[in-house]
Amino acid sequence: MQNISEIEELIKLISKLPGLGPKSARRIILKLINNRQELMKPMINSLTNVFKNILRCQNCGTLKSETSICNNCENSKTKSNIICVVENIADQWSIENSTVYQGYFHILGGTINDSNDRKNTKLLIDTLIHRVKKDKIEEVILATSATVEGQTTAFYIQDSLKKIDVKISKLAQGLPVGGEIENLDDGTLISAFKNRKGLNENKV
Repeated sequence: MQNISEIEELIKLISKLPGLGPKSARRIILKLINNRQELMKPMINSLTNVFKNILRCQNCGTLKSETSICNNCENSKTKSNIICVVENIADQWSIENSTVYQGYFHILGGTINDSNDRKNTKLLIDTLIHRVKKDKIEEVILATSATVEGQTTAFYIQDSLKKIDVKISKLAQGLPVGGEIENLDDGTLISAFKNRKGLNENKV
């Protein structure tokens, strides 16, 4: 293959995307080069717009336009006083697509990796506690993955909310050990939500 520095750099960048390696990156780049006006130019414009205008909501963690109100945080009559806590935006999208849940989301932005990382300021745990208090939330659904990190994070959130009068539940049947939310099919998600279990039954 021709040693063109611009292409080699692009191959390295595209290879960092999930599910893509150098071979797939080369095919994508050739497709773009061969379709400059139909694909490459519109993609460059779209990426530029996303880079400039899309950011993470500091209150709930989801994506929003810089010039608009966050749809997730916005008060709506169609949403009940329930917050579903997930690790990342991909998890939120998977649950939304399943249509099993219609309430508010809170996206942590990751998980607690170990016991020494519980004060990680990148995770929006403090803002979750603030939302629960301010918005008089009735139930917090812990929809973290069934991994060690996901469960550690869920336990820490449960402990952080123990002094607040709110029902805490977690996804139940259908969620396999080690499973990540974004990889589950709709049927599994529906089962996990419908059969969720309360963790502080005295507050139910």
